[in-house]
Amino acid sequence: MSIKKSPWISFFNAGGCNGCTLECFACFNPRYDVTRFGMELKASAKHADILLVTGIVNNHNKKRLLNIYEQLPEPKRVVAIGACAITGGLYKGSYSQAGPVDKVIPVDVYVAGCPPRPESIIDGIRKCLNDKRSR
Repeated sequence: MSIKKSPWISFFNAGGCNGCTLECFACFNPRYDVTRFGMELKASAKHADILLVTGIVNNHNKKRLLNIYEQLPEPKRVVAIGACAITGGLYKGSYSQAGPVDKVIPVDVYVAGCPPRPESIIDGIRKCLNDKRSR
């Protein structure tokens, strides 16, 4: 089943410099206004269609990210945003790092950048919506 309209989005900041976090929230500001596409930001992953993850996953928040991922309803969709979430970025090889997001949970779409522009994040969400495969 593919989600086509009015996706609800949940957000998890795993850590890092918060640049990607600011760009994610900029998508919901009047300039980019993703609500015109029916996208809504939800506090609970239980009510979300897509999970946006920014930052590097460390040993402290790994269990929390797994718990949030398990709460997502089927089909589970995850977008990894930024260099830290995709490769580890500046924190790669750190003693507290549990790995990039895809080492902890499955990722459907990667949005590269440090930090990526809001347009790229919106495009990543759109790609996630058009994904035909189901898990």
